[in-house]
Amino acid sequence: MSELDGRIALVTGGAGGIGSAIVREFANAGARVVLHYREGTERARALAEALGPDRCHLVQADFGSDEGVLELWRRAVAWNGGIDILVNNAALHARVDPEADFDEWNAVWRRSFQVNVFAAAHLCREAVAHFRARGGGVVISISSQAAYKGSHANFMHYAAAKAALKALTQSIARAYASDGVLAYVLAPGFVRRPEGHASPPPELPMGEAPAEEIAAFVRFLASGNARHATGATVDITGASYIR
Repeated sequence: MSELDGRIALVTGGAGGIGSAIVREFANAGARVVLHYREGTERARALAEALGPDRCHLVQADFGSDEGVLELWRRAVAWNGGIDILVNNAALHARVDPEADFDEWNAVWRRSFQVNVFAAAHLCREAVAHFRARGGGVVISISSQAAYKGSHANFMHYAAAKAALKALTQSIARAYASDGVLAYVLAPGFVRRPEGHASPPPELPMGEAPAEEIAAFVRFLASGNARHATGATVDITGASYIR
């Protein structure tokens, strides 16, 4: 029997580098996966076809809309009648200069919090009620080292949003542990992209983390083998940042 046999997972942002690695890891461990995506349709379809329709189900949704988020949850639950694991991975990492026009600055901040915080919060709200009725479930949120150390001026909104996502997930762990709802945070540093980088930043002793390594941590936490670690944050920074 595989580690996640019979489990159904919803992975947001499943067409990107980290998301697609998590989807593959879950499917290889026996789970059935709802792969959410907004763009990257060809990548999402190729991955779903490779895994097969019984193993991976695609749902496109724009997290800029609250209704889009709720519709994603409804469609995810409808696929096989329930969800056991929610992975909050979708993220907006846009750049905005603090000295930019106010309307531009404000729009990026609001969009960042809508996608990185409010959408995840809405899904968590639905998931917690669903999990409590089913006797338990797992929430895993992909935060960032920026939630702890801050970021550059052009990405202050991203650091602030990822800190909010971390606090949201930890609050779920504290509030609902007695109901069997487990919640974990992963805080990656720089992550290797499929196209790679010409020269990784010199402050990275081990270079950028592979998405597959992050996915392996997600699978382990989702397995139920670390129940008393609920509320914990796992840093994946290759010793570039140690708390």
